[in-house]
Amino acid sequence: MPVTKEDIKKAISENGLSKEVICIHSSLKSYGEVDGGADTVINAFLEEGCTILAPSFSYDYQIPREEEIEQNGRNNKYIIEPHSRIYTSETKEIAPDMGAIPRAMENTAGRFRGIHPTNSFVALGPEAEELISCQTFKDVYAPFQKMMDKRGKIIMMGVDLTKMTAIHYAEQLSGRNLFIRWVLDENGNSTRMCEGSCSEGFNNLASATEKLEKQVVVGNSLWRIFPIFETVNVCAEAIKQNSGITHCTEADCILCNDMQNGGPILVHH
Repeated sequence: MPVTKEDIKKAISENGLSKEVICIHSSLKSYGEVDGGADTVINAFLEEGCTILAPSFSYDYQIPREEEIEQNGRNNKYIIEPHSRIYTSETKEIAPDMGAIPRAMENTAGRFRGIHPTNSFVALGPEAEELISCQTFKDVYAPFQKMMDKRGKIIMMGVDLTKMTAIHYAEQLSGRNLFIRWVLDENGNSTRMCEGSCSEGFNNLASATEKLEKQVVVGNSLWRIFPIFETVNVCAEAIKQNSGITHCTEADCILCNDMQNGGPILVHH
């Protein structure tokens, strides 16, 4: 039987998620068939009074690096062609790997989208504007700090920890510097921005987060529910204790290697 809006609303209510601020990482396919598709999932949360946030990344706005920065997760195989594209929060573009639910959120009336050209977030619901408005080019993960202040939740819908963007914020809180990249600002001038690293090793943090995790199955989708405040702090502490815990399986991954060593070495003049 297809998953219905009432099925999802029941799961939200029974798991104490109504009216909560929630970051969603999702695979719509994980549900099996959903009556009404991604919009059904979105509307279920909104009708339960939730504010929902999801990554809405768009990778094509980077411009070539403006300066050499040591330990910045880039080498000669990363070639970015010059262009004149300028991102704004009204942009509809979203990377295909973000999935159907963020794409549907992006096209829902009343949505708020962040200003970060490559790592924006999209949000809907009563506290959406507050979550989104704090993001800047440099403070890319500010919405997660706002969610932590509100003791929000993270739901992984049929996806694993490699999709949990908040772990990048845990890296930052552990003392790592985010990578520096370059984009065009609203006036067409080159400017710095910050973004996270490789996430392919984040499943290594399961041993740290498992005691915080609650699991429920909705349709065929496994929901893994985490309290964001505790989860980010536990991950940050695990990274402090073992800097290699976030490293992916590729020994020569320059993103992981540089981030494991603390990220870019920033010289302040």
